[in-house]
Amino acid sequence: MLWVAALVSLSGLSPLNSVAAESDLVEREIRAQLAPRRHTTLAAEIGAKVKQLPVQESGSFKAGQTLILLDCSLQQAQLSKAQAALNAAEKIWSANSRLTELNSIGQLELDTSEAEVHKSRAEVAGNQAVLRKCKVVAPYAGRVAEQKVREQQYVQPGQALLEIIDNSELELEFIVPSRWLAWIKPEHDFLVQIDETGRSYPAKVTRIAAKVDPVSQSIKLTGTIDGTFTELISGMSGRVLISPPTGQ
Repeated sequence: MLWVAALVSLSGLSPLNSVAAESDLVEREIRAQLAPRRHTTLAAEIGAKVKQLPVQESGSFKAGQTLILLDCSLQQAQLSKAQAALNAAEKIWSANSRLTELNSIGQLELDTSEAEVHKSRAEVAGNQAVLRKCKVVAPYAGRVAEQKVREQQYVQPGQALLEIIDNSELELEFIVPSRWLAWIKPEHDFLVQIDETGRSYPAKVTRIAAKVDPVSQSIKLTGTIDGTFTELISGMSGRVLISPPTGQ
């Protein structure tokens, strides 16, 4: 688990306590890393050939944008067949309804033709549902982290296609002494110093773990970058700089 470089106020401490505090600070100079709040792997729900990948690896996309388009010509043909069968069943049912009014056929024939209509409608709905799986859309805005397939490649149901991340809100996790629970709360502000950019960024605590590690007497905190900084991406690393409020 990641530790942090913590800045503590040394005012009012004796020289002996100052040395101990500085030693305690050095021990916590461990790396921290940025990670996306939301990330997932999109998988194929049907077996088909990849027709198009509109967004390339590392590319950005909007929520609802098409990320994968599968070649579903066979499924489209099956839908057309089901729609033709439904059209025929509806005509037979309509004709039987008129014949029943003239007492030319029995109720059984009418009920059977009606059942065929319901059956055909269900087949059309099933084929339409399959066709909707031929297009995979983005569940949220973000970027393509990894492209696991290529165009013209045949994929099986359940096969991973794209790994995507939501980089609009970057998170980081770090460990602090459990005694800090006396003053650290959600929304507590701090800084994170990122090595790759050489800059410090504002952040705030968003979650506190549900339990303390009794062995190390520490607890995990989760924070988020407070603001939008286009130069920051998932995987960057740095140090968290956090200090107790005045008087602690």
